[in-house]
Amino acid sequence: MDYSSYPRNDVLCIDMRSFYASVEAVKLGLDPMKTLLAVVGDPSRSGSIVLAASPELKRKHGISNVSRFFELPDDPDIHIVPAHMADYLHVSMEITKLINQYVPKEAIHQYSVDEVWVTVNGLQKLFGDRWQVAQLIKDDILENFGITSSIGIGDNKFLAKVVMDLHAKKLGIAECKYEDVEEKLWPFPVEDIWGIGSRMKRNLNRMGIVTLGQLARFSLEHLKKRFGIMGEQLYWHAWGIDLSPVFGNFTKPEQKGFGHGISLLRDYSAEEVMVCILDLCEEVCRRARTANKTGKTIHLGISYSKETTGGGFSRSRSVDFPTNVTMDVYQACRQLFSKFYDGASKIRHVYVTLDNLFEKGETQLDLFEDRSKKNDIGYVMDSIRDRFGSTAILRATSYTDAGITIDRSGKIGGHKA
Repeated sequence: MDYSSYPRNDVLCIDMRSFYASVEAVKLGLDPMKTLLAVVGDPSRSGSIVLAASPELKRKHGISNVSRFFELPDDPDIHIVPAHMADYLHVSMEITKLINQYVPKEAIHQYSVDEVWVTVNGLQKLFGDRWQVAQLIKDDILENFGITSSIGIGDNKFLAKVVMDLHAKKLGIAECKYEDVEEKLWPFPVEDIWGIGSRMKRNLNRMGIVTLGQLARFSLEHLKKRFGIMGEQLYWHAWGIDLSPVFGNFTKPEQKGFGHGISLLRDYSAEEVMVCILDLCEEVCRRARTANKTGKTIHLGISYSKETTGGGFSRSRSVDFPTNVTMDVYQACRQLFSKFYDGASKIRHVYVTLDNLFEKGETQLDLFEDRSKKNDIGYVMDSIRDRFGSTAILRATSYTDAGITIDRSGKIGGHKA
């Protein structure tokens, strides 16, 4: 492969090691890399997930971020702490501010709460080459926050990310240039490569593609024919080529719809789940109103409890006029539930989506209904919540045992703030 025509940048991919666990260890005055610590979503529930395990807990007991609370061994040295999402977001923002002392905001692309890409082009005279910049940032994060980081260095974001995943988590800092791809990346199984999930792995394995090197040597035309544009991207990534921007505001694509879902903490009956659906419709429509959008297509997803029948359904229907009125969306969901619910199963997961979006000003008036009053009620409720808090005004059903809004109001990302 001739790489001479492809851009070369100095890109770092920085990952905070066991971020949630590290933050909690520092709060307790412990060494994040040596202590045994597990961050549990809800320690009052034995089936709650382990959101983060310290490196030593992973090494000594094999605990991972998909383990359950009840799987933790009976070891008195293990510190078990609940999640504090607001703390993790705060530390993440402070780390970004620290990085901003090295580069402008346009050079920082936040990938997740614990991972960030940083483009460090042109810093040689100030801080040295990209290895030296990476070491300075790594040392600064450790000194200021007590958190150990892993840093991948690459000619583009893909190379920085993959070399971080495959090598830097063991070495601390690792680099991959275009010329290093064959040696450092090709021997690894495709499932170890960022962007290739279990389903794609199975598809590639059926084609005889097991390693990244085999993917790179596979026919581009065959990959495009089999996977479309995704196949083309897989091919170029296998050669280490990534043309995604390394500077800019990295804005998200235009909103295609508004969705909200929940995994219930217990089995819900048909009567109880209607309360949950109403709360979800309220949140979906609030987000649509905030964006000044309406939608014509309502989607309802229901998953049955595995303790009963398993399965579920996912169906949608369109309404005559675009809407962001809670009760409009709720009535559509009621109709879908009535039509497709099997009449007996308990329910464990619910999802509501409003899509096929329009600008609010494009909404057609209904000559037989005063829709303006229905719209005004929603906006008034939104303004009260914006001013006095998300639970300042609620529907009566939200106060029942089946309501979910009050419990979720104190959470970030589904976990306690």
